[in-house]
Amino acid sequence: MHTILANQNHLDLNSMKELPESHAWLSQDHDSPISNASLGLDPVPVINLNNPNAMKLVGHACKTWGLFQVTNHGVPAHLLQEMEDAGRKLFTLPIQQKLQAARAPNGVSGYGVARISSFFPKLMWSEGFTIVGSPYEHARKLWPNCYSRFCDVVEEYKKEMNKLAQRLMLLILGSLGVTMDEVNWACLQGSSAALQLNSYPSCPDPDRAMGLAAHTDSTLITILHQNNTSGLQAHKEGTGWVTVPPIHRALVVNVGDLLHILSNGLYSSVLHRAMVNRTQHRFSVAYLYGPPSNVQISPLSKLIDKVHPPLYRPVTWSEYLGAKAKHFNKALSSVRLCAPLNGFVDTNDHNRVQVG
Repeated sequence: MHTILANQNHLDLNSMKELPESHAWLSQDHDSPISNASLGLDPVPVINLNNPNAMKLVGHACKTWGLFQVTNHGVPAHLLQEMEDAGRKLFTLPIQQKLQAARAPNGVSGYGVARISSFFPKLMWSEGFTIVGSPYEHARKLWPNCYSRFCDVVEEYKKEMNKLAQRLMLLILGSLGVTMDEVNWACLQGSSAALQLNSYPSCPDPDRAMGLAAHTDSTLITILHQNNTSGLQAHKEGTGWVTVPPIHRALVVNVGDLLHILSNGLYSSVLHRAMVNRTQHRFSVAYLYGPPSNVQISPLSKLIDKVHPPLYRPVTWSEYLGAKAKHFNKALSSVRLCAPLNGFVDTNDHNRVQVG
């Protein structure tokens, strides 16, 4: 039998030689991803942010995919590598040491399994480390005598990601025909953000394991750095699961639930998941970008008229996170107003992944 440390959710996945039953998902949970090339479909959009048409391209990607990759984003390549190295250093620590910085039972920051795990009867083949605010408190528990380098890298990474998120929000709002002056919350000055480090060790039975189950993000946008190991998949309506291929130095951007609300349903938050493989360790860093926690988000007034009534009531990020914790992928329904007049069907409430 495998030794379970601290509690039943924390296994040392890096040392596993076989897949435990606690992590064995049903085969139908692993719908094969669609090959865009074989179907003649457009690939996941890759947008050069220096392109004069970047705003139009970003808007089209948000509307049709809810996800795209960006190049020429301005984040230094050495910083992406340093953040990846720092994350790898963290996840290769002994499990007992990582659990010194374990997330509190009702907390957000710290080491632990995916927070969406409680919605599924099977566990996921991954471990995570969440940073809200300063990384200092948890980092000094991991490295009592040498935590400063990790903290410095995290702070610099967050600074660069915040700049990129602001740039992307200007493009996204512009693609909706909205200027910053027309938005009644200061997303560029008082934004909130969290950093999520994810580790997906090589898996002895990847066809029955799930790295991270299908979900949407609660954010305005999420900016993801994935290393050169494939695993991220997005669900495209009418198509199915599509692999989002790693591109050197590119970053993945996906629409979150709050942007779906802000756009009054025009831009859909994308359902996505992470798969694992037998031989390679996959690592990713997600920058979760949202509005100030006490500011209410509602459909932009410029997007509302008699034909297009508001689809959602005003909600703060904190309030919506509570709805997400309670309803998971049905959270949008919990803040939706009456049925729209224009026949819009909200495809963003998902509950597709079922396990036995």
